[in-house]
Amino acid sequence: MMNMRKFFLPLLLGTVISVVGIFTSHGAQESTMVKDKIARKAILLVAFGTSVPEAAQALTEIEKKVREKYAGTELRWAYTSKTIRSRNAAQGKVMDSPETALAKLMDDGYTHVAVLSLHVVPGQEFHDLHRNAMRFSEMTGGFEKIVVARPLLGNYDDMTRTADVLSKIFATSAGSGEGVIFVGHGNASHPSDAIYVAMDSLFRTRGENLFVGTVQGHPTPEELLPKLTAAKIRKVRLIPLMTVAGDHARKDMAGEDQGSWKSFLAANGIESEGVFIGLAQRPEIVSIWIDHLDEIISKM
Repeated sequence: MMNMRKFFLPLLLGTVISVVGIFTSHGAQESTMVKDKIARKAILLVAFGTSVPEAAQALTEIEKKVREKYAGTELRWAYTSKTIRSRNAAQGKVMDSPETALAKLMDDGYTHVAVLSLHVVPGQEFHDLHRNAMRFSEMTGGFEKIVVARPLLGNYDDMTRTADVLSKIFATSAGSGEGVIFVGHGNASHPSDAIYVAMDSLFRTRGENLFVGTVQGHPTPEELLPKLTAAKIRKVRLIPLMTVAGDHARKDMAGEDQGSWKSFLAANGIESEGVFIGLAQRPEIVSIWIDHLDEIISKM
C-alpha cells in the first residue's frame, strides 16, 4: 500500500500542476489578447420616443449633429418607452429597447460605448437605463467600457443654463397680462419631480411671467393657478419642456380634452396657445446634450 502511494502521489501532483499551468497560460493569453484588442467605439442615443412623425423629426436633427461631430463612429438609437415601441412596431417600424440595442452592439464586437440620454430629467426611465447599461460591462464578454451621460437637467449648472436659454427666447413684459408656462412630463411618484419645482423657481428669477408645470407631476395646474392669478395673467403660451412635442404636448398640454392644461386654464378664464416645438428642436438646448456626450466620450 505504501509503495502504491509513493507511485500515485507524484503522478497526481504532476497532473494538478499541469492543469493549473494550462489555465494560467490560457489566462495570460487572454490578458495579452485584451491588451492587443483594438477598441471599437460606438454611440447609443436613447430617447423616450414618439409616435408623432413631426415630433420624431427633432430626433433626426440631433442625429445629424452627432454624426457631424463624431463622423466615423458607429451611431445607433434606442427607445425606453415600451408603448412607443409597440405603436411603431404595429406600423412596421422596429425600434430597439436600450437593452436590445446594447446586446446588438456587444454581439457586433464593439468594446466602448457612450450612451447619451435624451431624457429631460433623471427620472425612473433614466435610472433604469443607467442601471441596466452598467450590467453590460459586468457580464462575461461585455463591454470594456460603457459610460452613460446625464440627461438635460442632470445638475444645477444644466438647470441654470437651460433656464437662461429659454427665458431669453420667451421673454415677456411685466404687467402685460401675458405669460409662458413650460410644461414638462413629471412623475409624482419619483424624486426627480422636484426638479420641475426648482425650475419654476429659476424661471421666476428670470421673468415674473415665466412658470413651470407638468402633466403627470408637480407643479399641477391647480398649484400654479394662484401664481397666475397673482401675476394677473390672462393669456399664456404653453411650451413643451419635453424632448419632443409628442402626444403629451398635443393632448395633455394643449389638447381639447377635459383634463388638459388648455382646458383647465380656459375654465379659469385664461386663454392659452400651444407651441409644438420640443427642446430637441432648439439648437441652444441641443448643445447642452452634446456637451454631455463630449464629456463621457473624453472618459473613454
